[in-house]
Amino acid sequence: MEWIADPMTAGGWLRERLDDDWSMHHFVPHGFEAYARIFHPALVRDDADAEETATTWAEAASAFGTTLHAHASWQHLVRTPTNGDWRTRIAQDGREFSAPSEGEMPPELLAAIAGHLIAHTSTPDAGFAAVWEGWGGLLGGHGGNGRGFIEFTDEVAREPMWWGSLRESFENPFRKAKWHPGILSDEISKGPRFELPDRSHVLFSAAPAVFANPDWILEAPWRDREAESHGFEPDAQHPSILWPEDRAWVMVSEIDHDSTIVAGSNELIRAICTDPAIEALPIREGSSLHWDADEINR
Repeated sequence: MEWIADPMTAGGWLRERLDDDWSMHHFVPHGFEAYARIFHPALVRDDADAEETATTWAEAASAFGTTLHAHASWQHLVRTPTNGDWRTRIAQDGREFSAPSEGEMPPELLAAIAGHLIAHTSTPDAGFAAVWEGWGGLLGGHGGNGRGFIEFTDEVAREPMWWGSLRESFENPFRKAKWHPGILSDEISKGPRFELPDRSHVLFSAAPAVFANPDWILEAPWRDREAESHGFEPDAQHPSILWPEDRAWVMVSEIDHDSTIVAGSNELIRAICTDPAIEALPIREGSSLHWDADEINR
């Protein structure tokens, strides 16, 4: 995977197929035969002391007596009252359901999806991956990069670094802000972005076939190696947008959505929606994914 310094040349075609309204085409391009909505897993536990396990939207609908359909919203699916907290809801049987993650999915789910994606493109070994620029610590910046690490030692406590920086900013308000490196290089951090409506991304060349293996993280340029040096497991945010060189399909995981949309051929969408490892339903072009668009479960 390599950084693309001229992202609009590679991805400008996608921008031309987006709308400025707030239908799903604000983020997902027009012009494909069919679309699938892939529901990110939710979490459930039997009681407050039990461990959480992954569950489906269908299971949540069954527990709350609602209906899973292509335009379902999690808030309505779990019968959230007006102004209520939809992130954690308790069903009549006592089980506690937690909302799906927005903008991300487990590596195993991405691998299952990618298995179908690479079977429906003539260029499985050539394509593009866009990563939203706002993920914490991805890019460097003046004044901080949005993350930090806490270390415990036996040394005598000293003045916290952040306090010294804060004090200096008041004592010398004209002092130039210090540059803090991010996960990606300074060249990438200061370079051009793949600009789409309300979202900016860093664009990389990427073989779609790579993502069929959950260990794709080990090859990602945006792998967080600094976190690994502090004892964390290898980690990297999966692409917000993925497409092959032949543009046969596009996968979009919008950061504020609890589901991923794949646009492609009828055959691809059918394969995704019939795979038992993937909870997905066909969705019409022009659909809304707004939380209040679910008219069936209101």
